[in-house]
Amino acid sequence: MAIVFMIVLLWASSLHSTSANLEGDALYALRRSVRDPDGVLESWDPTLVDPCTWFHVTCDSNNRVTRLDLGYAKLSGRLVPELGRLERLQYLELYMNSLQGPIPKELGGLKSLVSLDLYHNNLTGAIPSTLSTLSNLKFLRLNGNRLTGRIPRQLTQLGNLKILDVSNNDLCGTIPTSGSFSKFSEESYANNPRLEGPELMGFVSYDSSGSCN
Repeated sequence: MAIVFMIVLLWASSLHSTSANLEGDALYALRRSVRDPDGVLESWDPTLVDPCTWFHVTCDSNNRVTRLDLGYAKLSGRLVPELGRLERLQYLELYMNSLQGPIPKELGGLKSLVSLDLYHNNLTGAIPSTLSTLSNLKFLRLNGNRLTGRIPRQLTQLGNLKILDVSNNDLCGTIPTSGSFSKFSEESYANNPRLEGPELMGFVSYDSSGSCN
């Protein structure tokens, strides 16, 4: 019986180590992709198995990464698709930096995510429709970037969404207003000169075709 217990213990320990390594690798990929003039990521040492010892990283009781707090960190560079491996991540806070490039579609793999705060960066490209799979998401703030393209209508499926802000971008097309989007005011979309108005008014229907990029 003692031998069986030891085998189970070793197996559980191996699973934890594997998860920690995968999450550490994902976070270190972000560190390699950004410039960090103030050294806020200096503690992110890839030789340490457990990323829970790194500054700005919060973990749960199982040593799985649940929070990444890097707002106002003066980071520049690009987000990385590896962030989508953080399966227990609840808060991704990267606001008020100088991050560039697209929002990785792989962020749609963050099934536990509650808050996605990427506001006031220099992000470009379209809002990924894969974010519609984030069923626990309550806060989606992408304002103050240079995002283009349509607002994905799939996002209206986010039934738990409480706060949406995509203002101050260069989005185009019509504003979807069904589902969870029915409760958001015009302030959520302000200062996107190419947006054409809410479809619920009856004057503009949602159009997923045509030129808009």
